Amino acid sequence: MKKRSKVYIAIGSNIGNKLQYLQNSLSRISAEIGTVVSVSPVFETPAWGFDGNDFYNACISVETFELPETVLAKLLAIESCLGRMRNGAEGYQSRTIDLDIIFYEDEVITTETLQVPHPQMQLRKFVLAPLAAMAPGKIHPVFNKTTQELLYQCEDKSDCINVGNLLQLPSRKELFSKYNYIAVEGNIGAGKTTLATKISDDFNGKLILERFADNPFLPKFYEDNARYAFPLEMSFLADRYQQISDDLAQYDLFKDFVVSDYDVFKSLIFAKVTLQKEEFSLYRKLFTIMHKEMIKPDLYIYLHQNTQGLLANIKKRGRMYEQKIPASYLEKINEGYAEFMRSQNNLNVLVIDVSDKDFVENPEDYEFILDEIAKY
Repeated sequence: MKKRSKVYIAIGSNIGNKLQYLQNSLSRISAEIGTVVSVSPVFETPAWGFDGNDFYNACISVETFELPETVLAKLLAIESCLGRMRNGAEGYQSRTIDLDIIFYEDEVITTETLQVPHPQMQLRKFVLAPLAAMAPGKIHPVFNKTTQELLYQCEDKSDCINVGNLLQLPSRKELFSKYNYIAVEGNIGAGKTTLATKISDDFNGKLILERFADNPFLPKFYEDNARYAFPLEMSFLADRYQQISDDLAQYDLFKDFVVSDYDVFKSLIFAKVTLQKEEFSLYRKLFTIMHKEMIKPDLYIYLHQNTQGLLANIKKRGRMYEQKIPASYLEKINEGYAEFMRSQNNLNVLVIDVSDKDFVENPEDYEFILDEIAKY
């Protein structure tokens, strides 16, 4: 399992709308690298090492699952996206945005492309001033001094003016702002209900949960598949169609979007596995008629869980009628979902592998899923 690490990043700009470039870099870093947990005040400083406009400089701390070299690569990509041109010229130049790794936890890293801690940070007041303002007690792992001590001892006498807390932490509330309807899908025991519920709670979504517990055919199906497969699938289809149609038609003024723990298309996936050939042919005709009339999700999140993990989750939640589900049945359902996603050209599908995740017990795993959605 990936470890969550804290990285400190210096950001600066001296071209155009400097403050907007800094804020845009925060949004990009939040979406592509990790959660921005703290931001320093903005400091106005003279260009260092060349003649140019004054800079706006700040420092941020980010919690990330990415390795240092990956963070560096993504920072360079963000610089490029925000208009920084690296032309290979010697010396320092004006730039729309400058992003540098200062610390990565307490690691000391020396490679051909990366040195951490930043080798010149102790010489640069425009780095130390915002860093000390945000994390005065952070200890340099080589010098064994705090950032506050390094600032006090710094021989750089440049003016460094605190112009205020002008940058805003990127809001996770924006994560689902462009979606009206989100479906979380996956096999039995993948965690779709748990994730849909957490997203609803944390981001003010209207929650639609499948009413499987009220289906009288479900326990009977697990005892006698052949006899009860068709009435089970027909009852599920009717109930899902009615529930989604009704809930999506009822606008909720106080919710920002709708999130469900299923998509109606799952009916066809399960029916193909459980029904006989003739039964499935009839079922598919009815399904196609109903599905044409339904609103499709703006975002389809598929949680992939391996068979071993599915069986462990099924056992943990303890529904008696599920305990005899064979691994072969779950594998067929996984194959059905894979086939479905390969065939959908117009569906906005995000696949997240949660085989080594426990987003109920581990907040880091839940943050990993949110990071994947943000990147997507």
